[in-house]
Amino acid sequence: MNTQSVEAANRTFVRAASLADLPEGGRMTVTLDGHVIALFHTPEGIFAVDNRCPHMGFPLDRGTVKDCILTCHWHHARFDLHSGGAFDPWADDVRAFPVKLEGGDILIDLAPRGDSHRHRVERLRDGIERNISLVIGKSVIAMLDETGDAREPFRIGLDFGTHYRRDGWGAGLTTLTCMMNLLPHLRAEDRARAMFHGLCAVANDSDGHPPRFEMRPLPGSGASLAEIKRWLRRFVEVRDTEGAERCIVSAVRTGSTPREVADMMFAAATDHRYLGGGHTLDFTNKAFEALDHAGWDLAEPVLAGLARGYATGDRMEESNSWRNPIDLVAILETAFESISDALAQGERSSRSWSGRDALVPVILGDDPQTIVEAMLAALREGCAPAHLAGAVAYAASLRIAHFPTSNEFGDWDTAHHSFTFANAVHQSVRRVDSPELVRGIFDAAMTVYLDRFLNVPAAKLPEPNGNGTSAAGRLAELPALLDRQQQMNQAGALVASYLGAGADADPLLATLGNALLREDRDFHAIQDIEAAVRQYSILKGTPAAAHVLIATTRYLAAHSPTVRAQAQTYQIALRLNRGEHVFDEQ
Repeated sequence: MNTQSVEAANRTFVRAASLADLPEGGRMTVTLDGHVIALFHTPEGIFAVDNRCPHMGFPLDRGTVKDCILTCHWHHARFDLHSGGAFDPWADDVRAFPVKLEGGDILIDLAPRGDSHRHRVERLRDGIERNISLVIGKSVIAMLDETGDAREPFRIGLDFGTHYRRDGWGAGLTTLTCMMNLLPHLRAEDRARAMFHGLCAVANDSDGHPPRFEMRPLPGSGASLAEIKRWLRRFVEVRDTEGAERCIVSAVRTGSTPREVADMMFAAATDHRYLGGGHTLDFTNKAFEALDHAGWDLAEPVLAGLARGYATGDRMEESNSWRNPIDLVAILETAFESISDALAQGERSSRSWSGRDALVPVILGDDPQTIVEAMLAALREGCAPAHLAGAVAYAASLRIAHFPTSNEFGDWDTAHHSFTFANAVHQSVRRVDSPELVRGIFDAAMTVYLDRFLNVPAAKLPEPNGNGTSAAGRLAELPALLDRQQQMNQAGALVASYLGAGADADPLLATLGNALLREDRDFHAIQDIEAAVRQYSILKGTPAAAHVLIATTRYLAAHSPTVRAQAQTYQIALRLNRGEHVFDEQ
């Protein structure tokens, strides 16, 4: 029996109304089994549709019917009465019910139709393809309500972003991955909102861009990963995007492990100083984190999307600030010659390194040669690359914690870029601690050095004020503070006071996440909060952990409040999902 025959056999018709009560040209609503259904008697026949407009819930019985097209009177969405199909993709199809006449009565079939989950997935793809935020919101809320699992919408967004943006990995996919990383720290009711922001960022970042046509891997299986790694670095050196991309997909196809491929990618990302203003390595780290969530089966398209950034990114050895008045690149290149020996000596060391507190002030100092020598000395003394990277990331966060309001507003982002780059290096080194990648730690230290002027004068780290307010009471004050502009010092002091009271940091992380999500998307604020949460998780139990959260709270406060238009869109989607009447006055 075919599908149509099965559906016909399963139909359950119930009486809706008398034909006498619905003359030609008339309309009426009936409530059956919890459904409010609109009936229309047209010259072409009698039609029944859900009375709730699928766009924003307006009653369709108030609409206009002409030539079997029903037009909603709120936003003028148009529907085919035969099928319920929408002519406007932002509106979604309305459910149409089969109708038959029997003995002067109008009967309607209420049997469920189709696969609701499949429909939600299709609508999510529609919303991303057309960059329609409300459609994305309604879809992702329904999907998470159904399964509680964000991995499926995440994979959909990741797959779309890698195929429909010619320039490859960008801010949209980074935002999506940041949101996925933040999910465990958010309140349950904020998780769908986080995915909404991430998926909308992918849609917006891809909107208007041509698709990316993938390179096929090299035929056969002759080349080793070591050879492909050499070729990749050579092609990046001469800015050959296509050659680099083919190397990347070929490396994945060799069957190499994710760690081996990561080693190759991070080597190419650190062959040049602070490539792409730090975004190249940051995006590479985020691509591997995305694959941790989504699965290695997406590795070829995801990693191939990084090739353009590798080949075309700005190289700081070509910039004045890294060459004058002090040639930082020359200092670094000399230091790089010693990295392998320093690592080998550190491995032979029997001591456990505990010199972070002494090293951080050096990194924050004003002598790049001294900074580099101190970092090499730490490696020789047994400091693991991940611990060295962590010390640099912490130092970078202090640039934000000590950022004075006398600076220009745009300088927040200078300090921010150093912190998020240092965090990306730290996370990458925890994945792969190759000598090539260790160069990235030194690059990060130089960005912190170059930012030293941003802490003149240095804002003081806030101390707990001891005013007797409960920790919960302090935390409840934070959202109101962020409703006002330029409350950096007050917000930082509140966080210091909360943590100084020994309160659990998890509610604070959730509150910061909620504060971030209620604002309009700001790529840098999202990156900053996510990096701070990652650093806090590593530093937890130390005074440095509080400093990282103070820093990111100050950054968020500097960029709040926004217009919050995106929050309005999400709230509409949420209310529609609950079945509320959005069109009614509150």
